[in-house]
Amino acid sequence: MKKLLILGAGTAGTMMANKMRKDLLPKEWNITVIEKEKDHFYQPGFLFVPFGYSSRKDIMKPGQKFFAGGIDIVYKEIDRIESDNNRVFLKDETCFDYDILIIATGTRISPEDTPGLKGELWYKNVFDFYTIEGAEALARFFSTWEGGNLVVNIADNPIKCPVAPLEFAFYADDYFTKKGIRDKVNITYVTPMSGAFTKPKASKMLGSLLQRKNVNIVTDFFLGEVDNVNKKILDFGGREVPFDCLITIPLHSGDPVISKSGLGDEFGFVRADKNTLQSTSKQNIFVIGDAGNFPSSKAGSVAHFQAEVLHANLLSFINNRPLEAKFDGHSNCYIETGYGKGILIDFNYTTEPLPGMFPLALFGPFALLKETRLNHIGKLFFKWIYWNILLKGRKLPVSNQMSMSGKITD
Repeated sequence: MKKLLILGAGTAGTMMANKMRKDLLPKEWNITVIEKEKDHFYQPGFLFVPFGYSSRKDIMKPGQKFFAGGIDIVYKEIDRIESDNNRVFLKDETCFDYDILIIATGTRISPEDTPGLKGELWYKNVFDFYTIEGAEALARFFSTWEGGNLVVNIADNPIKCPVAPLEFAFYADDYFTKKGIRDKVNITYVTPMSGAFTKPKASKMLGSLLQRKNVNIVTDFFLGEVDNVNKKILDFGGREVPFDCLITIPLHSGDPVISKSGLGDEFGFVRADKNTLQSTSKQNIFVIGDAGNFPSSKAGSVAHFQAEVLHANLLSFINNRPLEAKFDGHSNCYIETGYGKGILIDFNYTTEPLPGMFPLALFGPFALLKETRLNHIGKLFFKWIYWNILLKGRKLPVSNQMSMSGKITD
């Protein structure tokens, strides 16, 4: 019997296990997933926790319930991949052989890599919201905070869900306005980019929205250290931004097992072909989602679109056919802007976010690069889609290839 081994049971790993189980006969292929965490979080929901709009129980479910029958799940920690021998070792030295390996180990925040970031103010005046622990600690802080300098800082790219820091700034404006203390909260958005976002049209639109909501923006700021004594962040050029509450999006890195196994780049992300998703070092290793060094967004929509491509290429690989399916970098993201509204962006490797309608050219129903209530509803409804359709490997009526239909290029 041949063996398909999947490392990671997050969004990408769960989708791929379910997709492949539908096509690989159980009597011919064993599918095993290795994951250290038994709980599965809907990570976009972390954004809502600090503001009291969501809680752990709203965004967490047992991971086991989302796998189809005939998939073996091993809840243990991985130690290393021996790719030359087609083997994976766990921390307890249990060994798993494979014919094909899918790496879906995701990414993690690494606050310890920035001097002072995880210092004495950690979870006192300095918080992340990319973990449930950080989001919950921040919710407790906000419940009694009376105002001051609120700084939202991206340490450097790449990061998971690149629009989430913007959403946080928008939601903070909404939250403190409703609390009646917005005039006591000075919000500053500090980014290593030269604008609010990486792409010109979206950056201009989102930058103007920050300005309209009275959010200051500091650009080209690469975090060098956090001064816990004087409560300020410093960049490598010596610029300083004071804070009373720092919301950090720390440096990100791949799972430590990737670097330990010699498969990663300088950030610990697996080196892989950005179109076929095949490892550049071993033909029988494939990568999906945040674990890869792809020049696409590290976002759930990317993993979803990649899954369609990877599914096709794995079947081609198994049948000794060329890998003809190509991932074009397609990503789309709902951006919460507060006050019951949101923005939708849709883009890929070569095309920036453009205005227009999505997914249908004439009827939408979602507007691109435009703040609407329907986009906010779409964001909220996506949680149901995630749990009931996406994780189970079912196909959505949206192409994995980005379409220019409905987009305005003028």
